[in-house]
Amino acid sequence: MEQRAILEPGKYYHLYNRGIAGTNVFLEVRNYTYFLSLYARHVEPVAETFAYCLLRNHFHLLVRVKPQTSEVSETSEVSIAASRAFSNLFNAYAKAINRTFGRTGALFEHRFRRLEVTTESYCMRLVHYIHFNPQKHGFVSDFRDYPYSSYRSLLSERPTRLDRDQVLEWFGGRLGFENTHQALTDETMIKALIAEDDP
Repeated sequence: MEQRAILEPGKYYHLYNRGIAGTNVFLEVRNYTYFLSLYARHVEPVAETFAYCLLRNHFHLLVRVKPQTSEVSETSEVSIAASRAFSNLFNAYAKAINRTFGRTGALFEHRFRRLEVTTESYCMRLVHYIHFNPQKHGFVSDFRDYPYSSYRSLLSERPTRLDRDQVLEWFGGRLGFENTHQALTDETMIKALIAEDDP
């Protein structure tokens, strides 16, 4: 069941949303990069990121809210700061898109949605699901070729803002990560955990 509760420190969440009435939220290549730059500015201080995928009309994130930040340490303050950081990200992005493309009104269909991720196996299945999403929706024929997800960064040796070590540990290392992603996706195993995210 979809949860709209405030984000709690120390917990993992699947965050997602889509464009209003299914319209695109990323209209040009530069929009993906700009969203990620805003993400780094607003979200990195309050949450660790394990996986993401930005598609033309929706996005997916797997994050863990940090137990505390340099500014706040009380549980309620951390929760408020985390929820505010994500709201600020989405609002800043929507305002920039509206300004650039001469549009008005809401960009996203809802307040950002969130589902708590409660087990390591859930994390693994969700990482796979997030990365497979571009292929599922027909944006590419092979999700490994999609440039706006965390898949390549998690396999790379290059520096990343993602918590790569934790993700690879869930899969038992790089080989396990690759092998799991090569396996066929059985959505029935995760359907109950992802609610309704179809654009």
